[in-house]
Amino acid sequence: MSALRPRRRRTLAAAAVLSVAFLTACTSNAPAEEDEGGGGDTAAQAVSDNDEAGEQVVIGFSAPAADHGWMGAITSAAEAEAENYEDVELRVAEGTNDVNLQISQIEQFINDGVDAIVLLPFDGGALTDVATRAMEAGIPVINVDREFSSPFASRATVLGDNYGMGVSAGTYICEQLGDDPDAVVAEIAGIDSLPLTQDRSQGFADALEGCGLEVSNRVAADFTVQGGEQAAANLLQAAPEIDAIWNHDDDQGVGVMAAIENAGRDEFFLVGGAGSANVMREIQSGDSVVQATVIYPATQAADGIKLARLVAHEKSLSDLSSSSVPRTVQLYAPVVTADNVDQYIDSAFES
Repeated sequence: MSALRPRRRRTLAAAAVLSVAFLTACTSNAPAEEDEGGGGDTAAQAVSDNDEAGEQVVIGFSAPAADHGWMGAITSAAEAEAENYEDVELRVAEGTNDVNLQISQIEQFINDGVDAIVLLPFDGGALTDVATRAMEAGIPVINVDREFSSPFASRATVLGDNYGMGVSAGTYICEQLGDDPDAVVAEIAGIDSLPLTQDRSQGFADALEGCGLEVSNRVAADFTVQGGEQAAANLLQAAPEIDAIWNHDDDQGVGVMAAIENAGRDEFFLVGGAGSANVMREIQSGDSVVQATVIYPATQAADGIKLARLVAHEKSLSDLSSSSVPRTVQLYAPVVTADNVDQYIDSAFES
């Protein structure tokens, strides 16, 4: 990768990373028209068009390997978003699950002097130091999905709502089974050592508690098809009667569904997690145990591209009164059912 041409670089002191040093601009992309009448409606004059082309910016993007549908959709959506802007050059590093390689990718972006970096780290803690170095070099970092261990490592963070996923799934199951205190609720989690899995399970338990239910049987998989099938097979063997199952991840859900079919079980309904197109098609069919899924947006990196461009242009979100891009954006985790699946399926990812 060749070095970029020299250009103006804003200076950031480490102590100012949490401030609005990057964002001293107003919300409008165009110069405000002068009020020739000496008064008028100032709110009506505050027009913003954040899609208007500005100075060319180079954004570096790095994410883990696309080894399952959701992660592949993350990168594809980021690339598609960058294509919407003629003033954005996106440099995409090869997806990797090697922490040291991802660190070297960010170091290369720093050496090249990119205008911003959008980073979904394989391991947030391990990438914190290099992200902090980028920030100290005056390159704003937009952290996606897996949080760094220091607030000084990013200008903004885009997150899914893992706890909210659990709450949404549990609330839906409460709506279906809350009048049956003896209902058997099962859970197929992802990787138990990950904070995101712990957050999902905690939200699920908290929501169920609100209607007097609890998780009767729980197993953990690993976000893979094979892991999902094995975990579900173990669950079905251990629990001869189940009323509802929440599976944390629709990619591992491919294996979960295979295990259910092999076991010939259909006395329960299943709620998925993440919002894949194949699960939504099961919901549409009306003859599947899959009754709902909870969205975990695969648009997080695409939102990161939008925010990186705004920060590099010293702009804000046009729909906010604030004069700076927020520090944290957390996306909602809606439940998709037969009633609203048509609203979501066109933008869903394939497992």
